[in-house]
Amino acid sequence: MRITFLGIGLMGDPMVRRLLNSGYTVKVWNRTHSKAQALAAAGAVPVPQLDEAVREADIVISMLEAGPTVALVLEAALPALAPSALWIDMSSTRQSEAQQFHALLTAQGRRFIDAPVSGGVGGAQAGTLAIMAGGSAQDFAQAEPVLAAMGRPTLVGPAGSGQVSKLCNQLIVGATLNIVAEALLLAQAAGADPAAVRTAIRGGFAESKILEVHGQRMLERNFVAGGQVKTQIKDQRNILAAAAAAGVTLPVTELVTQRYETIEQVYPQADHSAALLALERLNPGQRVGTAPDKLA
Repeated sequence: MRITFLGIGLMGDPMVRRLLNSGYTVKVWNRTHSKAQALAAAGAVPVPQLDEAVREADIVISMLEAGPTVALVLEAALPALAPSALWIDMSSTRQSEAQQFHALLTAQGRRFIDAPVSGGVGGAQAGTLAIMAGGSAQDFAQAEPVLAAMGRPTLVGPAGSGQVSKLCNQLIVGATLNIVAEALLLAQAAGADPAAVRTAIRGGFAESKILEVHGQRMLERNFVAGGQVKTQIKDQRNILAAAAAAGVTLPVTELVTQRYETIEQVYPQADHSAALLALERLNPGQRVGTAPDKLA
């Protein structure tokens, strides 16, 4: 199995390492070649030219910034792709973009799966990412062992469905981050100990991974990024675009998007738990805890 991985960022680096640890030989490419070269010591094969990187690959995996970047890289790589190569895009894009990538590749005799992920850098390092795949059952069967090296893959429907699933995930994440921030701020403002309140409600119906991980981040005021505010805002806007295409209104998601937009220019690279900072700006004089803010 000849695998090429495109995009060696916060997520791409540990994902490649999981593939290498599972015994796969992986060529790696990044626009900044030094990031690809950093994986050579782990056993990857860094290639400076995109066409050389994808040539003869059975599977090409892309983990890039956004849909427009994926489109540029895909179009540049297409002439060098092997016949019937399978392109797995694990970036977060719009559903319509994933469908366009699928149409472009299938028209040229190649194949496509959109397989965005959830779980952040920690999940990428541990190989426990939730992987939501959209494509044919036949293509997924080929991709599944490779994807399983990085996490838990699930086929959720035809091409584009992976992105819909990821948007549903991010919809819940974005809203829950804001609700947890509201709960902690209310506890503080009303005279309770927010850390004790969080401990008290854990294990009940309010329990969630967000309350566990990001609730603690908020109490510590640790906003050093795992998932960034700018990425969450991109996802929020993609959710609303998907909703408009599907003909549905999502009023809570619209409000969550507005809340993140209030800090878009101030804290773009902060962790998305900075929803607390957006809430505190709405409530001057109110603040959870006394610790200084930790920001990259």
